[in-house]
Amino acid sequence: MTINKTFDALADETRRKILELLKKKDMAVNEIAVNFSITLPSLSHHLSILKNANLVTARRRGQQIIYSLNLSVFEEAAKEIYNLFKIKNNKKV
Repeated sequence: MTINKTFDALADETRRKILELLKKKDMAVNEIAVNFSITLPSLSHHLSILKNANLVTARRRGQQIIYSLNLSVFEEAAKEIYNLFKIKNNKKV
């Protein structure tokens, strides 16, 4: 994971809303789509960016693709941010 990919993916409001939805439960594309007034190709593009940043995972269930949050990436990003601003001996590192 690169922190740049993570932040690039999180920079978009639509992608953040997708993540909020997936925080509640794993969802198929059609379940996600009803929450947006965008085309399916646009939604697929956003999901692809989230997937490439490893923020979501996708698995096939029959003919549907189910998306889930990948919480380990959020933990890694939080660790990177913490290390960036960590104070050592009362001084920023």
